Amino acid sequence: MPGHRITELDSGLRVVTEAMPSVRSAALGFFVHTGSRGESVAEAGLSHFLEHLLFKGTDRYASAEIDKLFDGMGAELNAGTDKESTAVYARMLDQHLPAAFDVMADMVWRPAYQDVDPEREVVLEEIAMYEDDPQDTVFDVLGEAVFGDHPLGRPIIGRAPVIRDTPIEVIAEFHKRRYVPGNVVIAAAGSVDHDQIVELAQRTGHTHEGLEAVPAIEPAPNDPRATVRFVRKDTEQVHVTLGGLGLQRGDDRRFAARVLDAIFGGLSSSRLFQAVREERGLAYSVYSFTGQYSDTGQVGLYVGTRPDNLVEAMKVVSDELERLREQPATEEELVRARENVKARIVLGMESTGARMHRLGGSLLFGLPLLETDEVMERIDAVTLDDMRSLVDDLWAPGRLSAAGIGPDEDKFCAAVEGVAGTDTQLAA
Repeated sequence: MPGHRITELDSGLRVVTEAMPSVRSAALGFFVHTGSRGESVAEAGLSHFLEHLLFKGTDRYASAEIDKLFDGMGAELNAGTDKESTAVYARMLDQHLPAAFDVMADMVWRPAYQDVDPEREVVLEEIAMYEDDPQDTVFDVLGEAVFGDHPLGRPIIGRAPVIRDTPIEVIAEFHKRRYVPGNVVIAAAGSVDHDQIVELAQRTGHTHEGLEAVPAIEPAPNDPRATVRFVRKDTEQVHVTLGGLGLQRGDDRRFAARVLDAIFGGLSSSRLFQAVREERGLAYSVYSFTGQYSDTGQVGLYVGTRPDNLVEAMKVVSDELERLREQPATEEELVRARENVKARIVLGMESTGARMHRLGGSLLFGLPLLETDEVMERIDAVTLDDMRSLVDDLWAPGRLSAAGIGPDEDKFCAAVEGVAGTDTQLAA
């Protein structure tokens, strides 16, 4: 597999590329080390809103012109914001890479803040749509239960009053302090030439040099209290999440954690899926999940079930958690999960977009850029003892918080009693 190349410019801007000679497409991304975690309460949602505004035009390119340019190239332009980063990325034919780079660089470095008020309404509609979907919002309720008032416990999408009332000048200052060269990685994969990408990065320039340091983020809580949070809503299902602190992004145990997640609830053959859905028909959607941040992480599980099935479903979940603690994996489960995780990684790495995201994210967060064979070796090295150690750390009794959305708080709290914390709070 061809290796990657990294160049750091004098400004602190980093460029990382990986050539894939067998393809004619290229994936390009600008990764910015800023997300909802770096916001104050008064700024909650500005990272996400700013991501929208990057598409509303620059002094050189109007919003409609950006759309037409990328449509004319047959390219896909998109963006995303998470807890700790914002990314603007695209896929295009290799011949269009210079033109696409020029437009994307202008969007990232020099937004003109045009049509801000109509876009406020778009984001407010997005928030309203999001809040109408309990299957999405229950994860933010769990974030509040696990992280409390810490920024990691707040929704990425933001708060409607912030989106509605923040002046353009404040948004522009927010951009100036965060979209600085030392806080940005440009990543490209596919039919790309590293030296060309570096030259494009130098030629298209950047802004905001010499400003004060990027705002510091608040350290993650070390040992938050397990809590139960509930939002009352007239839903047909009760949406339940259980979870607690996980591994930070650079933890070497992350490979074992991925295997454990596959065994517990990440596959159709996993314990949760088989016990809750296949054997008893108590849910359509049930799974476990993991997430990593720079200095902490999160593990959890989700199940959506009708109110009449809630008690039985939570009893099954409780039994599976106890089983996980007693026997995290059999040798057969371990082999199957390791092979599945390896296959998903390899299949994903055949995509230029996946490789670009891997490059950008790894360099942005200071992770080693492991070659595929190295990753396979790390996964093959996961043992049953690794599983036992992780379960003790991540899924121990008393560490789990619970969050729910549904019609009856009392029934929910009774159903999760003994599985999660006892500090119950009714969410707003």
